[in-house]
Amino acid sequence: MSDVLMGLDIGATKILGVVASVDGVVLDSVRVASPTGGAAVVAAAAEVVGMLRDTAGAGLDVVGVGIPGLVDVDHGTVRHAVNLGVADGYPVGEQLGTATGARVVLDNDANAAALGAAAVLGASDLAYLSLGTGLAAALVLDGALRRGSGNAAGEIGHIPVDPAGPRCECGQRGCLETVASGSAIAARWPGDGHPAAQALFDAAADGSAEAVAVRDRFAARVADAVRLVALTVDPAVVVLGGGVAQVGERLRDAVADALAAQAAASPFLRSLDLAGRLRMAPGDVPVAALGAALLGRRS
Repeated sequence: MSDVLMGLDIGATKILGVVASVDGVVLDSVRVASPTGGAAVVAAAAEVVGMLRDTAGAGLDVVGVGIPGLVDVDHGTVRHAVNLGVADGYPVGEQLGTATGARVVLDNDANAAALGAAAVLGASDLAYLSLGTGLAAALVLDGALRRGSGNAAGEIGHIPVDPAGPRCECGQRGCLETVASGSAIAARWPGDGHPAAQALFDAAADGSAEAVAVRDRFAARVADAVRLVALTVDPAVVVLGGGVAQVGERLRDAVADALAAQAAASPFLRSLDLAGRLRMAPGDVPVAALGAALLGRRS
């Protein structure tokens, strides 16, 4: 095995590639915008692989890839990557391997981020909540990823919470993702050229009563997601990550306040101290791309 690893985080807006050491230190990175459609995504990912190889030198014959959707890790295919426009069953792993000559290890992007967060935080039992364009959870339990029999473990963003709510990209109505994601914030608080979450939290900090109300409603729904995953698998740590997490500790504080409010009338919830389990994903490490690289080490 090479003494360096390569990982790609393919998201709805960007593809971020990293070269990392086998012990989880990021050595180099490349970022490009994400296109739409399976062939275009593979071409852009192959371009990133080429740029990383140019800077890293020899080796890098394995590439770990995190991508949204339901990923068949054995066959390297993806379904329901709706925000990327990739057709169900598209063979991302095979196509990227053909384009680069590398062995491709494909997994869900939230799973990759959970692995990266676990490595950085030194945790072996955690749930990672990815608050980006969509919402998903990933689980590292006793040091191992829990993917599920249909590779759908953690897809809590598509649990309906409001039958009269807006239609979700998955085809259902009122999914948790429609109220607890970056897209949910953008629908209620356009950023006017700035990231919507950053604009919302800044406006709330500046005293806008409307912004405070939108922020608090959003935080309450994220708290619902935390409570859902905590009461399902009882992880030691719940990590808040994804694009929305770029607002930093203000997000953790808002969600912790919402959890405290929800537990005020419940001795049971208070005894679990869910707010005390919250951590932010490390802001100085691209955990999803790092975790993707670590997938190669595990394969």
